[in-house]
Amino acid sequence: VQLVESGGGLAQPGGSLRLSCAASGFTFDSYAMTWARQAPGKGLEWVSGIDSDGSGKHYTDSVKLRFTISRDNAKNTVYLQMNSLKPEDTAVYYCAKSRFSRWVMTIGLNAVDAWGQGTLVTVSS
Repeated sequence: VQLVESGGGLAQPGGSLRLSCAASGFTFDSYAMTWARQAPGKGLEWVSGIDSDGSGKHYTDSVKLRFTISRDNAKNTVYLQMNSLKPEDTAVYYCAKSRFSRWVMTIGLNAVDAWGQGTLVTVSS
């Protein structure tokens, strides 16, 4: 399994970035995918999850209505569109694979069996 994130960088408050995660080494359209982040000096925080067929999407409260998760199963890629960015969104963002086909909120990150290397997002003026 290989997960490679891209799209991080510097954004101004109120700006946008789109993260991508290219997956390989497994049957991508059979598994839920997720994004998590780790801010400087803080623990890992779950951000969003999407079911294998894209039908179910879930978000942590702090990013609802600002972030959108999506996937293109033909391209083996999952995305995180981040709008209205805030300084508190600054973090390393990780893409991860679930061992299940649906993202189950009660299981959360305990469902993850593979992680990407992360991409840094910095929101600053």
